Amino acid sequence: MSVDPRSDPSPLAAEAPAAAVQAAAFIARWQPASGTELANYQLFIHDLATLLGVPHPEPARENTRDNAYVFERRVTLARGDGSSSEGRIDCYRRGAFVLEAKKIRANAQTKGFDDALLRARAQAETYARALPADEGRPPFLLVVDVGHVIEVYAEFTRSGATYTPFPDPRSHRIRLADLARPEIRARLAAVWTDPLSLDPTRAAARVTREIAARLAEIAKALEAAGHGAQTVAGFLSRCLFTMFAEDVELLPRRSFAELLARYRDKPDVLARQLEILGPTWTAASSRRCSRPSCSSSTASCSRNAPRCRWTARRSTG
Repeated sequence: MSVDPRSDPSPLAAEAPAAAVQAAAFIARWQPASGTELANYQLFIHDLATLLGVPHPEPARENTRDNAYVFERRVTLARGDGSSSEGRIDCYRRGAFVLEAKKIRANAQTKGFDDALLRARAQAETYARALPADEGRPPFLLVVDVGHVIEVYAEFTRSGATYTPFPDPRSHRIRLADLARPEIRARLAAVWTDPLSLDPTRAAARVTREIAARLAEIAKALEAAGHGAQTVAGFLSRCLFTMFAEDVELLPRRSFAELLARYRDKPDVLARQLEILGPTWTAASSRRCSRPSCSSSTASCSRNAPRCRWTARRSTG
């Protein structure tokens, strides 16, 4: 389940100073790199793996079936006329990714730069489709402009569909400076070590199960306090709607969560405050379940449910 980093004291929110220093050193080392792709890409990936804390590529063997994580993995490219040719994947990790490296000379703000990355992506996808059927296609493509950017594409069904920007078209391009951010490094590390954990459908299913369990617990407590099932259902529906509205910023960020936390031991005051949020919370509906007998359930809701990323729930419906 995704958690708002501003409310969760996770390891990413309190990064060890050594990791930040290591990231800064990596960025400083590669910012001035201007050599060719062939001269630098293997060293860049080796250093990146060190930074991410993931294994390094292994020595290649003559039998490609043994080459599960190597540089220059050979593949056979079939052509339309029935002939074939040999291609080489710059870096391949079975079940994880195909990586295509380039050193693009065009300015990063130009169409030429974007076009060059798109061509590299198409090349990576061609290599992914050329892998033996028994290996399957990896869920990720990584397109690397050495020392500059890393673009991430995903196709979690692994069925031959088109790889699309991951996590979305606005944030799939990771610039060198972005590697200073621990959450970016964590995402890339997962591409290496647990790529399917990044599948949004799996995350949505997990969120759905956890939300259902929490709501069932709260509903049980409210009904035990003497509230009717219909009243409880209406109250929880309003909670869900308000948390979602907060998450997509129809309401100010964390306004509902902070309101619940502030008045969790004062349910009568909470009922009056909820009316300020809008017509979803009327005086009658909010007071019906906001009374002292329900304070523990309201407290549970304030501590847990508002911290869920409710936008993740949308993809299941």
